[in-house]
Amino acid sequence: MMVSILYNILIVNRICTQKTGISMMVSEAGKKMLTDTKLRNLKPAEKPYKLTDRDGLYVTVLSTGTVSFRYNYRINNRQETLVIGRYGPAGLTLAEARERLTEAKKALASGRSPSRQKAREKLKTNEADSFGGWAELWLKNHPMAESTRDMRRSVYERDLKAPFGRLKMAEVSHEDLRSLCDKIVARGAPATAIHAREIVQLVFRYALERGHRYDNPAELVRPTSIARFQPKDRALSSEEIGLLYEYLERVSTAPTFRLAVKLLLLTMLRKSELTDAVWTEVNFMDAIWIIPGERMKRRNPHVVHLSRQALDIFVALKTCAGGSRYVLPSRYDQDSPMSKATLNRVTTLAYRAAQKDNKPLEDFCIHDLRRTASTILHEAGYNTDWIEKCLAHEQKGVRAVYNKAEYAEQRRAMLQDWADMIDRWTIRPERQGRLAGLPPPSEHQSTAPLPASPMQPNA
Repeated sequence: MMVSILYNILIVNRICTQKTGISMMVSEAGKKMLTDTKLRNLKPAEKPYKLTDRDGLYVTVLSTGTVSFRYNYRINNRQETLVIGRYGPAGLTLAEARERLTEAKKALASGRSPSRQKAREKLKTNEADSFGGWAELWLKNHPMAESTRDMRRSVYERDLKAPFGRLKMAEVSHEDLRSLCDKIVARGAPATAIHAREIVQLVFRYALERGHRYDNPAELVRPTSIARFQPKDRALSSEEIGLLYEYLERVSTAPTFRLAVKLLLLTMLRKSELTDAVWTEVNFMDAIWIIPGERMKRRNPHVVHLSRQALDIFVALKTCAGGSRYVLPSRYDQDSPMSKATLNRVTTLAYRAAQKDNKPLEDFCIHDLRRTASTILHEAGYNTDWIEKCLAHEQKGVRAVYNKAEYAEQRRAMLQDWADMIDRWTIRPERQGRLAGLPPPSEHQSTAPLPASPMQPNA
C-alpha cells in the first residue's frame, strides 16, 4: 500500500516537473510541516523545486538559492498564485508567512483576490510613497488661491523639504513633526511653524483621498500646542494711529519704509499687493492704481482710487526708486522688490518704542491696518459694499450674482475722507506743514473738515 502511494506521488511530481519546470518534493512523504531549521538548511538544485507546509502554503526554492513563500488558490473560476514574500533575514520568518497566509485567506473568503490586492498596494507605493512626492502632487493639483499656493510652497521648500522630503510617508512621525515645529518657533517664527504643521496634515489627507492610508502625524500635534495667537480682531484706535505715525518718525529705518506703512493704511491693501507693485500700475493723472489679477488673492484685477495724500506718497517713492521698475525696490537689488518681512519689522520697532515710553500703543501686525480702516469706516457709517470693494473682498452667494457695481465715485470720496481723518489724528500743530517722512505737502493737501455724514448709496 505504501509503495503504491509513493509511486503515485512520484508520477504527480514528474507531471508537475514536465509542465512547470518545478518539481514537488514532499518532506518525509508529506507527513511533516516546514520548520525554520529545514528552511535554513535548504540548498538550491539544478531546477526549482517546492516544499509544502500546511493550509496550502509552500516554498519555492530557485536555482539561485532564493526561497519564497507562495500560495495557490482559485477565484472566479481562475487559478492565481500569491507570492507572499522571501524567506530569510531580510524577508519573512515562517511564522510571519503563515500569518500573511491567514490574511490572504480572509481576503479570498470576502471575494477579493489576494495577489491583485498586493499588486495594487505595490502600485500605490511606486506612485508616490515619499512625503516629497506627495507634497509636490498636492502643491500642484490641490485647489487653492495662487497666493496661498505660493506661500505654502515657500514654507515647504524652506522648512519641510530637507527633513521630510526623502522620507517614506510612513516614516514621518509625530515626534519628528513636533521637533521640527519647536525648532521653527525657537527661531522666532511661530506662524511658520503652524503653517508647516498644516501642510503636513493636508498632504497626508490628500494621499488618503486617493486611496493611500497612512497615519497622519499632524493629528497628534495640535496647533495650540505649537503656538497661541491673539484673536484676529485687532484694530487700532485713532489715538494709536497718531502714536504710530509719531513713532515711525523716531525709529531708525529708511524713509521709504515709513511711507510704505502709511500707504498701506491709506489704501487698505494687503502687504504683498504693495511690496510687489510696479510703476506701470500707477496712473498719476487719473489718481488710480490698477493691480493686475495675478497679483491679487482672488485673481481679479483691483482698482485703488488714490487720495491726495496717497498720491503725495507715490511721488516721494518715485523720487526714491531711481530707475527701478518696482515702487519699493530692495535696498540691495534694484531689480527686485523689497522683502515682505521688512514692513513687519518696521511696525514692530514703532510699537516697541512707544511701549518703552509707556505710550498706549499695543502690539499689532501689518494686516491689522486693513482691519483698522474697515472698522473705523464702518463705525463712521460708510456703506459696507464700498468698504468691501476697497478691501478687494469678493461677495458670495446670490448677492454676488446680482451686485456687479464697482462704486468708483463713492470709493474715491470715501478714501479721501479716510485720508483726511488720518491727517486730523496725525498732523499736530507743531508738525503742521509736513508729513512724517514726506516732502512738504502739495498745495492741494486737504484741510477740509470731516464730513458731517458719509456719502450714502445712490438710489
